[in-house]
Amino acid sequence: MKVHRELGSGFQEYIYQRALEIEFKKALIKFIQEYEMPIYYQGEKIGIRVVDFFVNEKIMVELKAVVNLDDVHLAQGLNYLETSGLEVGLLINFGAKSLQFKRLHNRKLIQ
Repeated sequence: MKVHRELGSGFQEYIYQRALEIEFKKALIKFIQEYEMPIYYQGEKIGIRVVDFFVNEKIMVELKAVVNLDDVHLAQGLNYLETSGLEVGLLINFGAKSLQFKRLHNRKLIQ
């Protein structure tokens, strides 16, 4: 991805978030930054989770700037996705030498 190629690793997450915002705008991609996603338990709203981007009104995008994505990052992304009721998410890590990303699918919506 262009942002990682240009900046490399080693910055804090918000730097990558700002750079990605610029790229979304240039590409005319519809997004909401720092979107408050409701979290539900048994049909009742119990809180909110702020995700880095909500793209095209259907994709949760969560950014990380860690040396390597761990299972805890993946589990966190999947939990937010499933409790929000969204179908698809993307977990992107700018902290590794090479860009890491995982496409997330809401297991509760897969038949």
